[in-house]
Amino acid sequence: MKQWNWLVLVAGMMLLGGVAHAGERFALEVFPTEQQKMVDDQTGAELMFITTDPAWEHNLYFHEWSWLADSSMVLFYSKREKGGLMGYLTATGELVRLETPSGGLGNASAAVYRNSVYATRGRDAIELALEMEISPDPAKQPSRVWATERFIATLPEGSAGALNPNCNGKWLACGVFKGKDGSPAKVIRINIKSGAVKTVCEIPKNQEFSYHVQWSHEKPYLLSFAAIHPRLNVVDVRNGRIQNPYIELPGELVTHEHWWVDDQIAFCGGLHTKPKEDAHVKVVNIHTGQVRIIGAGAWWEGATPEQLAKCNHWHCAGSDDGRWVVSDNWYGDLWLHEGKTTRSFLLTQGHRTYGKGDHPEMGWDRKGEKIVFCSHKLGNPNVCIVTIPKQIQDANLTPKRLKK
Repeated sequence: MKQWNWLVLVAGMMLLGGVAHAGERFALEVFPTEQQKMVDDQTGAELMFITTDPAWEHNLYFHEWSWLADSSMVLFYSKREKGGLMGYLTATGELVRLETPSGGLGNASAAVYRNSVYATRGRDAIELALEMEISPDPAKQPSRVWATERFIATLPEGSAGALNPNCNGKWLACGVFKGKDGSPAKVIRINIKSGAVKTVCEIPKNQEFSYHVQWSHEKPYLLSFAAIHPRLNVVDVRNGRIQNPYIELPGELVTHEHWWVDDQIAFCGGLHTKPKEDAHVKVVNIHTGQVRIIGAGAWWEGATPEQLAKCNHWHCAGSDDGRWVVSDNWYGDLWLHEGKTTRSFLLTQGHRTYGKGDHPEMGWDRKGEKIVFCSHKLGNPNVCIVTIPKQIQDANLTPKRLKK
């Protein structure tokens, strides 16, 4: 009997028995492709809808790692009958259900350097190492995917948000809400290898907000989180000191920050308040506090909220090669902004109706070539991947950074 046949048999027996022991490999359920290709009629960008099921589906949040390290799978969430945390096989379009014999998974992010997924099951933080055997003809024989589960740690009560991995693969981080006993909210780090949990810093006692916890993509010891005011907080985990690279004025909008290159954080914001806000895409150097606008929004007297929402930005994310920052607006339009020149290009449009529906909340692939996001263009929330057209890539004057 071939090795993989024997392993499938063993994995099937484990699943039927409902028991899986730590370190044992088990098979994951693989479903046929349902991908649908489309071309944006204004920009010519290629759109690949990786889900077309009528159920709600959404990519991971914009500052999590959606692509596996070798780009073989893209992670997303689904509310279909056999959904939960799922994966899209980029080679075949097939879909994979990422569920353990002990239950489903949430708060997920791909590992930075290996084909693993970090996720929670209840308060347990686990690593799911993935292996794949891609079928040459999925219509005749589906691809095969196996997972090996490893328990990392039990998280404190009140832990929230995805398990964000740092850039050297040593630590995970997440936020913890203010306790019922009055204990302050905090940010914790988890040693991936040993499972040791340590408090990085406590949030000031008058605040309960510590979302958007994310590591720098270049410095393994720098971590940021969002608080009520100041919104932008950067902490050095070696000493727990918090710095505020940008302190907003009363009523000033600062939102949806994302680590970029050269110790810069991209964010959206402006001086006018909602619902008639202006929201530029800005980048701030965390050391000098210098800010530049990389994607301009707009504001004018007498404009309606609907008009302004078309011209301003809400989420943004920078590519790790330093060439791009992508942003979305309340209409589901995606814009690209050049790192060096700040020239802007419309990438794709019309993926949301103003006033309702999920935002695109887009995330980058590992090469700075593709973007995953949520789209309502097919009538319900689906996961879509857009490829940056070659002519736009070629027009970008920003040198491509080499991965360190």
